[in-house]
Amino acid sequence: MSQIHPVILCGGSGTRLWPLSRKALPKPFLPLVSAETLFEQAVRRVAGDDRFAALMVVAGAAHGDVILAQLGDAPGARLVVEPCARNTAPAIALAAALLPEDAVMLVCPSDHHIADPAAFRAAALAAAELARQDYLVSFGIAPDRPETGYGYLQHGDSLPGGYAIARFVEKPDLARAQEYLASGNFSWNGGIFAFRAGHLLAELAAYRPEMARLVRQAVAEGREDGACFHPAAAPFAAIAGDSIDYAVMENTARAAMVPVEMGWSDIGNWAALADALAQTADDDGNIGRGGRVDLDQCRGVFALTDGLRISAVGLEDVCIIVSGDEVLVTTRDGAQRVGKLPGAVNQ
Repeated sequence: MSQIHPVILCGGSGTRLWPLSRKALPKPFLPLVSAETLFEQAVRRVAGDDRFAALMVVAGAAHGDVILAQLGDAPGARLVVEPCARNTAPAIALAAALLPEDAVMLVCPSDHHIADPAAFRAAALAAAELARQDYLVSFGIAPDRPETGYGYLQHGDSLPGGYAIARFVEKPDLARAQEYLASGNFSWNGGIFAFRAGHLLAELAAYRPEMARLVRQAVAEGREDGACFHPAAAPFAAIAGDSIDYAVMENTARAAMVPVEMGWSDIGNWAALADALAQTADDDGNIGRGGRVDLDQCRGVFALTDGLRISAVGLEDVCIIVSGDEVLVTTRDGAQRVGKLPGAVNQ
């Protein structure tokens, strides 16, 4: 059986977990859930397993040094340095164009938490089997609540190890999310994919021909620099960016999904991080991290500091973050809006 080629995407601007996550050192490169960073966890999930080939990372130049440092001694790892950010479809296409046509690629975000790596690897093997049959495969995360912040995948016809995707659903309102959860016929779109490289590029050429052409030109005119590959800047910058979902997955007739329960979280905001750390909470659901935290008559408070003491009395369902010279206080419900604050936007 041919190996699976893992591809880790490192993007984003470090705003949703501001002020701890910042543009210079965004969420993937921070030790949020354990002593390892989320990026290091993503690397370790596929390292030391001969079912997986050498790792490829696609990222911007700004984080090249920290990526190479956190890769450590991962054998044969390759860093593809994007000249500019153009969303996930061009980033994934770059990786596909650098792999053999028959290579099965496993595309993973760098900033997700997965509590059960064995379940992740089992899903990767099932997804790879479908990808070898020229399905374009998403990981469908088993929903455990009526979440309005994620897109959903509706299960279609059964396939070996998964389902065809009947339709993609944008982030629903609460009533619809409750319907999806009750039906048992929907999964969250986890942003993890498996493709045969040549087939992905063929589908991209069918639905986004100019993007496909410019990606191939950027690779053909690119240059190697040790473990790094630099696509040509001019053609890549000319790409009209788009996500892989919009560019390909929602257009193809070969969309499939593999359902998986693996303790997944995209750590998309402070409330999500608190949920990922729920096992460390006290009897009142409070979590204190990083330094001196004193909570009196509080319930469901998440407090993190890298220096100054945090003291709170009588609060409920609030996140308090102290990082350097910045302080953030938000309700759990308000955590999704943190990335829109002036401090986060104007870094």
